[in-house]
Amino acid sequence: MSIHEDHDDLTSDSAATIFEPRLWRDKGWTAKVIKNEDDDGWAVAMTLEGEAEPALVGPWTMGRNKKDPKPLDVNAFNTLVKTASEVIRRHEQQLQAQLHKQITVSCAQGRVTVSLDIEPDEEQPRARLSAHDEGGDLLADCAAPLSFKLDRASATAWADGGFQRPEGTER
Repeated sequence: MSIHEDHDDLTSDSAATIFEPRLWRDKGWTAKVIKNEDDDGWAVAMTLEGEAEPALVGPWTMGRNKKDPKPLDVNAFNTLVKTASEVIRRHEQQLQAQLHKQITVSCAQGRVTVSLDIEPDEEQPRARLSAHDEGGDLLADCAAPLSFKLDRASATAWADGGFQRPEGTER
């Protein structure tokens, strides 16, 4: 669905609660029923307060006259809030999974948990590699290249190699 909609009006005066047939604002969310430019139907955009872009855009039901959209109501709004919140939660989980990886391996030191943490920064992103023993004590912590791929083989090789700073790491 392509939506060419100016969303500035969704975040201005965000404290006001609105319950209109095509616009609801409550609980920090705004639901706005809009014309779907891809076909003759309607769509609903769910925007979290303070955000410029909708977290969720989906099809919206036609009304009884098969021309106008069905008006928003409390049940629909609550379902949309739940769905849009879940979309945001999954996005955050995916981002966290990309920025933090952890694997436990068996090596000469015993069972070791190796972690790779990426600190996203527009100017200078960094990666840190660390290792902890079974008791949670820190065995090693050093910078790693952003290109470092953490898997069972690389974790075992790093541990068995004495936790040396990986090649390609800037100091």
